[in-house]
Order: sequence, then structure tokens, then C-alpha cells
Amino acid sequence: MCVLKLRMLKPGAFRFLPLLALPFSLACTDSGDSVDSDEDQITSLTARQRTLTFDASVLVREGASGFEIESAITKQNQSAFGALRTANVGVNRRELKIPLAELDPAYLKKTVVNVVDPSRPGATPTRMLKVSYRYTDSALVPKSMARRSVLVSGVLAGNYQSQSARILKECTGNDSEAREFQNSIWYVFNPSLDQCETAMATEQKAIDRDRAKIADADTISISEANRLYKTVTMSFGFTPENDRKTYPEYDQLYAGGVKPGRVVIGMVNGLMADWAAGEKHDTIDDYGWPMWFEGLEEIFSARPGFKFVSIEPSEDLTSLTLSTGKKVTLPNGFFDVMTAVLDRRYPAGLTYSDQRPFLNAAASKLLKHWVKFEATTTVKIGSATAKPFTFELDSYFGAETDPTPHKRAIKTSDIFTYNGHSYIGYGPLDPRNFRSSDFPSTYQILNLNGCVSYNYYERDYIPLKAGGTKKLDLVTNGLESWVSGSGGAVGRYVGSLIDGKLNDYKSVLAAAQFLPNEYGYEWGQDALRVVDGELDNTYTPSKMPIRFQ
Repeated sequence: MCVLKLRMLKPGAFRFLPLLALPFSLACTDSGDSVDSDEDQITSLTARQRTLTFDASVLVREGASGFEIESAITKQNQSAFGALRTANVGVNRRELKIPLAELDPAYLKKTVVNVVDPSRPGATPTRMLKVSYRYTDSALVPKSMARRSVLVSGVLAGNYQSQSARILKECTGNDSEAREFQNSIWYVFNPSLDQCETAMATEQKAIDRDRAKIADADTISISEANRLYKTVTMSFGFTPENDRKTYPEYDQLYAGGVKPGRVVIGMVNGLMADWAAGEKHDTIDDYGWPMWFEGLEEIFSARPGFKFVSIEPSEDLTSLTLSTGKKVTLPNGFFDVMTAVLDRRYPAGLTYSDQRPFLNAAASKLLKHWVKFEATTTVKIGSATAKPFTFELDSYFGAETDPTPHKRAIKTSDIFTYNGHSYIGYGPLDPRNFRSSDFPSTYQILNLNGCVSYNYYERDYIPLKAGGTKKLDLVTNGLESWVSGSGGAVGRYVGSLIDGKLNDYKSVLAAAQFLPNEYGYEWGQDALRVVDGELDNTYTPSKMPIRFQ
């Protein structure tokens, strides 16, 4: 779901191996000085938080402005995002972009160098500026890497996009996914591949041969100035552990947030067609169509009693007219459609040849509509008197690049969840599409189940919310999320927040783990899913019991 691109197992462009099985054969060493425990600063089942540091340099023209230097660093660091992603490491700063002013001045060094061609000893050197810097960030690593301190990786240098065809062949899988991303080659750059290691080593040998012909330390060869690949050592530092069990602020949720006397769940589901490949097809063939119903089924199972309330724009869901002209009555409205999609049980009188027209007719009334469900109960918070309470679920299927449904749901929800493509962070949930006024003042939990949402959204969403982490908990993924199985996983996540069991965050994440399919295979995992913003939460069930009746 990235450039919201969810990773999924299906025929087509999203054919991805399980994310934790991605290779990183570049030399990795274990210092043995890190300590692992069951809890970290962030809350996660599969990820550990570490500080990430690496030293690198860029070449720019002599007299380059600060903007030019920053742009060169940004472009180079963007390729480090791809290198880390393919090594199963998530990073926090958006595509590793960092303002020049935020780089550590102790490691920021500018040196004028002469660029020469050793094969032309009499030629006039070209003067350039070499800028060395140190990059530091927060990173998510799999538990299997919790004790790892070093990852030897790489970055792309200079105007590397102009050599995308070469990079595609040498340093990507050169599969359908990589070819789709050739115009953003940094995203699929994988220096751990054998052929990439060979290409990098070959280039370095040529640079070393030219270096041996140059005596002046402040002079470099044209082969070095024009290099495409650089080896970079990524260092992981230990971060303090958190051993406290953390919970959502259930007392704030159930006291009534955006609406008195109810908790409002905004559930936005995207179309899962492969946008990068230009894939288009009927709604009922989209992978997101059954997943939307799978998610709703899990929510209805966790909190029985949900009833259909309304659909916006208004539609009559009790009657459908098929493309064949046949009219079908649906006594249970939406739920008859849901039964047909999930259980393949169709209304009486429909033949096999009627089934596809039936689903298409239903989809035409549901696509890009808001469907509202409600379940009523009573809630007793602590020693307060029990009061009537309503669970409101506002669900939308068919989201694409338009941010309108996302903005509506975030503004009007206590619990917001999105399942769909991330469009490499430049899609509808891009923080630049939002202002502080797009968020309610009350406590919220946001779950952004799209690829690499920890990098695209986490850092920039928190400052947008008044009160910061005291009023916002974020659930994001450090790596690509899987499409296959994501509907049910998101539904179980929501269900675990409203089932009345007052689950702690690790239990919520466990509920959202993917389940085996009908063949007994687990198609995915939680893509280094983490909760952030929860460390300043104060709620515990022992101090403030909450009961539903």
C-alpha cells in the first residue's frame, strides 16, 4: 500500500515476499552491546526502536548555496531510505530529509577539492566543494536485529535518477515492482543484492586505481566525482527501554469525544488496484472490496448489536436493479450484500449468471459512500452512574487520492483507521494536506495501515494535533503493509478497542496480527507496526474500571 502502497500477495504488481524475509546480505556485524527486553520506547510486537547514524558526503559546485547543499544531501539520503527499506529497517524522518541547520555542526565539514582526470595530467582541474555530514534519526528494526549495531549499506550519488536504467539492472530486483518505480529509483534501490555488491565493488576498484595516481589529499579523480554508488556504514545505537504496560485513554474515549455519549469510529478503506501499474477494473474485482466487508465482519463480531443506520449519499439498499433488468429485493439491505460477498450466499431467485450483475449493482450504490452503523449499550466509568452509550461506525469504501474522505473522518472521529495505499507518502494522508483545524480537540487514536506510514506520517502528524501526544496516539507501520488479509486485521484492531475488554496496546496489536488463510498459511505480518504517543497515557483499568451493560 505504498505510494499508498500496500504490499500484498496476488497476481500482478504487488507480488512481494514476506517482508521479514527480504535479504540484506551486505556485511552486518553484531557488537553484542545492545540489550533487548519485552518493551521498548515504542510499543510493538515485532519492532525495536534504535538510533540510526551514518556519515556521508556530497559534491557540489564551489560556492554552492546552502539550498544547493541541502538539496544534494536530501537527494542522496532519499536513496538511503530505499537501502534501509530493503534491509527491513524503518526510519522516522520523511525519506531522511533533514534541513541543513539540523545537521550536527561538529560533523559538518566543507572542503574545496580539485577534480582531475589522471589520463589527462596537463588538464586544468575543476574545483568543487565536498560537504561531509552526519545523519542521525530514530529507526525501527525487527526483533531479530535488536542486538545488531552495524549494517553496511549504500547510497546513490549525484544525479542518479539519470542513470535509472543502470540502477534498475544492477541494484534492484528488476521485477515488475522495480520497473514500476524506475522514475523513483531511490525507493527500490537495494545494495544488498549480489549483482549490486559486484557493481559497487567494480566501481570502487576503478576509483582506487585513479586515487593511487594522485598525491594531493585535496584532489580527487573524475571517476570519484562521477561515481554512482557509495558504501555507507549504518550504526544502530541503543535506546532506553520502557517496561510499563500502556493502554489507550479509554476513560477519555468512553466519556464522549467528538460527540457526547458515543465513541465515533471513522473507517476509510482504499481501492487496492495497483496504481503504479495503471491497473483499473470493476469495483468488485478490486482486492479492497471483500476486505472492506471482512473488516466490518470482525468489528461486528467484537461488538455485537451493530445496525445499519444510513448511507450518504442516500441510496435504497433494499432493492437492486441488475444490468439484465432483473429486480432484486434485499430484506436485510446492506447485510444481504455482505453475506453475498463473504459467504457467496445470494438472495433467492438469483442464478449463477446473475451473481456478477448483482454484485456490480450493489457496488454502484456503495462505492464512495459513507455507510453508518450504530450499536447501543450503557457505560459505567469508575464510580459514576451508568449512562446510555452508542458506538458509531462511519465506514467509507473506495478512497483514492482525494483527501476529502480522510479529512472528514479524522475531523469527526475518536478512532480513525485507514487501510489502503500510501502513494509513497504523497497521497491523501500527506501531512501537508492537513492543518491543526482538521483535527478535533479531543483525544484520538489514528491507525494508518499503509506502507511505511511510520516514515510518512508519524513525525509530522503529532505537531498538527493540539496537545500533541497527550491527545493523540498513532499506530503506523515501519515497512510495507500487506494487502492480503489487511481487511480482517484492521477490523480486529478496531474490535479490540471497542469490545469492552480494555485491552492494553500490545493486545490490540496482537489482535491485528494476520491470521492463517484457509490453507493454514500466514500470508503476512504486521510490518513493524508500532504505537507512538502512548507513553504519556495515564489510563489503567485497575485505577478506573469501565463496564458496559
